Amino acid sequence: MLLTLPYFLLLPFSISITTAATSSATIPPPSPSYPLGFSYHIDCGSSTNTTDIFNTTWLSDRFFTGGATSIVSEPLRFNHPHEKNLRFFPISSGKKNCYSLPSPSHRFFLRTFVVYDNYDGKSHPPSFDVSVHGTVVFSWRSPWPNSVARDGAYSDLIASFPSSDTAALVCFYSFATDPPVISSIEFFAVDPNSYDASSTGNSNVILVNYGRISCGSSQWGPGFTNDVDRFGRSWQSDLDFRTRKSNKISKLTTRSDVSGTDQKPNYFPTKLYQTAVTAEEENGGVLEYELSVDAKLDYLIWLHFAEIVKRVRKVGERVFDVFINGENLTRIDIYKQVGGFTAFTWHHTVKNLSSSVLKVKLVGVVGAPLICGIENYALVPTDPSTDPQQVIAMKALKDSLRIPERMGWNGDPCAPTNWDAWEGVTCRMSKDKTALVISQIDLGSQGLKGFISDQISLLSDLVSLNLSSNSLVGEIPSGLGQRSLTQLDLSNNQLTSSIPDSIASSSLQLVLLNGNLLEGRVPEELYSIGVHGGAIDLSGNKGLCGVPSLPECPMFWENGRLSIPGKIAIGLSSLFVFCVVVLLVFIYIRRRRNDYDFALPHELTALAAKRNRYQRQKSLMVLEMESQHAKGPSPFSTQ
Repeated sequence: MLLTLPYFLLLPFSISITTAATSSATIPPPSPSYPLGFSYHIDCGSSTNTTDIFNTTWLSDRFFTGGATSIVSEPLRFNHPHEKNLRFFPISSGKKNCYSLPSPSHRFFLRTFVVYDNYDGKSHPPSFDVSVHGTVVFSWRSPWPNSVARDGAYSDLIASFPSSDTAALVCFYSFATDPPVISSIEFFAVDPNSYDASSTGNSNVILVNYGRISCGSSQWGPGFTNDVDRFGRSWQSDLDFRTRKSNKISKLTTRSDVSGTDQKPNYFPTKLYQTAVTAEEENGGVLEYELSVDAKLDYLIWLHFAEIVKRVRKVGERVFDVFINGENLTRIDIYKQVGGFTAFTWHHTVKNLSSSVLKVKLVGVVGAPLICGIENYALVPTDPSTDPQQVIAMKALKDSLRIPERMGWNGDPCAPTNWDAWEGVTCRMSKDKTALVISQIDLGSQGLKGFISDQISLLSDLVSLNLSSNSLVGEIPSGLGQRSLTQLDLSNNQLTSSIPDSIASSSLQLVLLNGNLLEGRVPEELYSIGVHGGAIDLSGNKGLCGVPSLPECPMFWENGRLSIPGKIAIGLSSLFVFCVVVLLVFIYIRRRRNDYDFALPHELTALAAKRNRYQRQKSLMVLEMESQHAKGPSPFSTQ
């Protein structure tokens, strides 16, 4: 849906775009509950923090994904620094660039200020879109109206983001080679139930401001006066929106307190109800307003009333009908509803508006009609976003593949659907129609030098993957075996190790792994792809083996490493050798122990034997001599 910027959003150049003051240059810590008052203000393109005349602290530029900075061509025409600076996103930063704005609240008010002022000297305001969480909310088309290009314009909205996220994502998409521009971004956390969120769908729609009017007053609110609005809303004078069909009107003001204001969930400020306009004609008086809109959208109208005329003291003294685009929708008696000096609101949704003008008319029944303010929001349906798990996978791939900035891999990979997905990425709607999923990645010959992240396994709907002719290193992830995968081209890289068995379990019909450094046994199921009508190329990998056209794998060697049987054989062999060594050591130790306890050297043994023989011979001789002596005297003895 193309949203054009209504002219009531134009800013005079002397008016600053600010919000309620913050006390420091850093973002305040989040509150455990709804952080009422949490806000920050970014001066896009600035390198320093500044404080404006309303005591609002503007932070230096941050949270962006790319781009460059500049200043307007005539900075002296602007009163505040955040009106003079800007960030632009040249095509070298990619077609898609984003700000990721952290927030403790999942519902927020966002205001942007955009100015061109011929900062680049080309006299050509750019054409670009702005999205919030994957939904286009603002569209800028060249040529801009001169006053907008020169003085700038602001736009605001109220949106929610998924509870699984921690930041609001604001993205800029370039058309042709035009560089999107942004001068300031303001972020306010708002009540989760604000603006009837439960009825309007909360996270299913974005409320884009098409008119916020304070009747009977000049423009006021954060950035224009010191008046406070907790949501950061600025209120315009109703003067330019009243039609000639309105009767002569009277402006009403009061300094008295008006009860029922500044209360949850919408925190409408008291000042809104302290001014009003009424038709001077008592009965049948008419007040009519016309607001510019885009056709074919639904619109949420909020009307604000307070009986601030003291003479109206009872029910029935002021009664009027409310018409929207000619349809009489309700009859209002403010005093009957809430009494005097008390805020009262009424809202209505206009479905599928067919014209470019929305008319609000009050017609008096008793007394003159009275109104304090009008708000008109387009209910922009949110586009489906990418499945959160697949977003995780794609961000991991962005880092591991070292995707260059020029490719613009920022924000949601697939959304908005009326933009192109990330360069080289193709998406489709999931089968249950609840999210977008990645079906194809084609990044061949992109000069990538990283590796393939294991998180690629989260891309459960991936049909085709082409990362050929890069300089990728590392292993092929085992998770790259999705049943959905039919085409895989990782050729001409520097991938190492073996081919995981998981790839063979997919539905592959084309496998190109040639020109890598792969090794080990090729899974038979993978090679059979070529046998069953598919195509497979494994050439140029000197270490692959085990299938026809490739060498036989060494015994006990599989997938670049020892197989399980090889490990068992080596284990058993080692055990046998160990046992033999233990046995030999045992025998050696045992023999040494025996020699020490009982054996003598050979020379000592021979000597001992000779000595023993000598002793025995000597003993025998002595014994023989004694025997002879016992038998008689010796023949040599004297008679």
